[in-house]
Parts: sequence; structure tokens; C-alpha cells
Amino acid sequence: MSKANLDLVKEIELLRLVTVGSVDDGKSTLIGRLLIDTKGAFEDQLMAVRKKKGTTTISSAAEIDLAMLTDGLSAEREQGITIDVAYRYFATPKRKFIMADCPGHEQYTRNMVTGSSTANAAIILIDARQGVLAQTKRHTHILGLLGIPHLIVAVNKMDLVDYDQATFEAIRDEMDEYCAKQGIKDLICTPMSALAGDMVTIRGENMDWYKGNTLLETLESMSVLDDLDNQSFRMPVQLVNRPQTADLPDYRGFMGTIASGTVKVGDAITVVPSGKTSTVKEIVAFDGNLDEAFAPQSITLTLNDNIDISRGDMLVHAGEETTGEKSLKANVCWIGDEPLEKRKKYIIKHTTRQVKALVDEVNFKRDIHTLEEQDADSLAMNEIGQITFKLQQPLNCDSYADNRGTGSFIIIDSFTNNTVGAGMIV
Repeated sequence: MSKANLDLVKEIELLRLVTVGSVDDGKSTLIGRLLIDTKGAFEDQLMAVRKKKGTTTISSAAEIDLAMLTDGLSAEREQGITIDVAYRYFATPKRKFIMADCPGHEQYTRNMVTGSSTANAAIILIDARQGVLAQTKRHTHILGLLGIPHLIVAVNKMDLVDYDQATFEAIRDEMDEYCAKQGIKDLICTPMSALAGDMVTIRGENMDWYKGNTLLETLESMSVLDDLDNQSFRMPVQLVNRPQTADLPDYRGFMGTIASGTVKVGDAITVVPSGKTSTVKEIVAFDGNLDEAFAPQSITLTLNDNIDISRGDMLVHAGEETTGEKSLKANVCWIGDEPLEKRKKYIIKHTTRQVKALVDEVNFKRDIHTLEEQDADSLAMNEIGQITFKLQQPLNCDSYADNRGTGSFIIIDSFTNNTVGAGMIV
């Protein structure tokens, strides 16, 4: 990693989190606890809680309805559930956090996929009384497919099982076994009580048998670095900037966000799918020109040759080109109201490019309990399977295992224009 990249990471020290789990596992209460204990709740939020509770002062977190603090929609407060993805911000002296609070109901799994797509780490809440449920497994499987680097299983409501060590260890062992089937390696299991505060930001006195870190200690010590800048350079072109002013009559800049890798002035560049080549003349950022840029910076590149480049093209280093494929195999999370249909045409949006696609084969759907492959002709809402698409035009892409940015896509219904699926290229 370059020195500039390291310096930026040290300055920001930001961890993107997502919290998932089944209904009533305590996600909102946990986030409320983190906000209160890290002083991340705003005064107007606390005032709203005071009014709801009929008091004018709050002397401790015990007097706050923690879930009410985070359930922003009136429907959420009335039903006691989370419906939409809400983003919460808090910080400690060591790190800044952005946390996506995802709904637990099965019907809102599509929201969970959206909230998890950019996360560096995930917290999977499990009610100690209920154990591992079907929705727990569904969320965990999706997180595994999305390649989230760090998974934390938070066994919550330990106060309601008398902080029993055997209960926690049984859940931990079941989750270890389930995740091992998917090849998930970075898994941490922590017992806690979000309501009482044990093992969230402080250890408490009720679980001396657990020798691991508190949840906050784990989050603060977790690596935020990834290998994006060590991967092949990929920059989908989002916009061609041609101001054509008196000062810049011939200026042509190619704008976009670097999906992976690094780029330097003078680097040899190839445009896919056209195969045209040039070298980098300038790297323009918001605050001036750079000698080097890296993922996930948003930049404008100018080249030394006047070649034809359009939105949807991708800039790569010469010698690291992707191959254009007209057949695409991918793991798909189906989130549409109507089932995926074999032989139906959809639109695939990959980075900044859209192509028409036909469902050629439903290779299998996945049993979320056993992770076994099952024969299928379709996928219903919230089902997960592997699909082969035939594309109208070749698509330059990477496998999801190699590159999350250029190995993923969304599926759009060509008739309704609704997003109906998320895909990870095999």
C-alpha cells in the first residue's frame, strides 16, 4: 500500500458496519446502546425520548428506551420492528463508524442486501433464548456471498438466560459449523446484553467466563484496510467531461470512481471493450492534480491520445484487460416481488454499463439451512441460487472473488424498471 493511502486511512479510520438478525433479536437496542455509551446520540433525539417517556431529565442510559432512539419511522415505533435501512454515525477516540441498521423481517431481506453491499464488517444478532433461526442463516449466507471481510456473531439477551455459558457455547458452535460450510474464516462470537450493557462497551460483572473483547473493543481493533489497491486497476467511466470553453476548447476528461487498484501519471492504459490504448496525462481530483490515485477515490483522468471513450467503458492497465463475455454465471439474491423466470429478458447493470440479458439456466437454488444445492426452474423473493445469463453484448468483468466492485451487478426488470436481484459473478 502506498504511503499516501496509508496516511489517508490513518486520518479517516472509518469502519462501515451493518447489523442484521431476525425479528426481535435486539438490533435497535444494541445500536441505541452504542450511541448512548459513545455519546453519539444528538440532544434532540434524547429530548424526543424524554417526551415519549413523560420525563424532562435522563440521568442514565437505563432510563432511555434504546430501541425508540433508533427506530426513526413512526411505523417502526408502532410495530416495534425495523422496516427500512437506517444509517447511524458514532465515533470513539480510536475510530469513526457508519452503521447500517437493517430490517429483520424476511419480507425486507432486499433492504438487508442493499445495506450490506458496502460494509467492511457485519454484526449478526442472535437472541440467546431463540438460538439460530432460519432468518439468521439467510442473512449469514448472504453476508458470505457478499464477501464481507469480518463477521461478528453477537449472542444477545444473555440476561434472559441467566448469562448461561453453555447456552452461548451451543449457539457459537452451531454458527461456527454453518459458516465453515461457506468457507467463512473471520468469525468472532461474543455474548452480550444490549439492554443491560454487558459486553457491549463495558465488560460488566456477569460473564467472567468469557475472556474475549467487548463488542466495541472488537470493532475498534478490527482492520479497516483491504487489498483494493493491490488488485488490478479498474475504473468504470461514469462521465466524459468536455467543457468546450474558451479556456479549455479541447479538454476531454474521463470521470469515475476507481473500483480497484492504483493509477499513476504516465501509466499505460487500455480501454475495454474497444482495446484502444494511451497513457495517463493528468489525474485530477477535487482539491487539485495528483501524481497517483487509488481505490475508492473519485477522479478525472486525461490521456495523451485523443481516443473514443464513452460512459460504460472501463479503463484498465495495459496487460490487465478483462475478457468480454456473452455468457455470465452468477450467484443471485432474488429480491423481486415476481419470481425470476427462465427465458425471460432482464437488464443487467454492471458498474456504469447496462446490457440486456436472458435467463438461460437456473443452475440451482440454495437450501439456506443445509447450504445444499437444489434443482429449480425459478427463484422466488428472498431465494438464493446460481443463474446463467446470455448477454446481448459482451460484458467485461471480473469474478466476485477477485474483485467485489467489477464482479457484482444488479438485475433490473425491463418492463417495470424495478431492481429485482443482486448478482455476484462466479
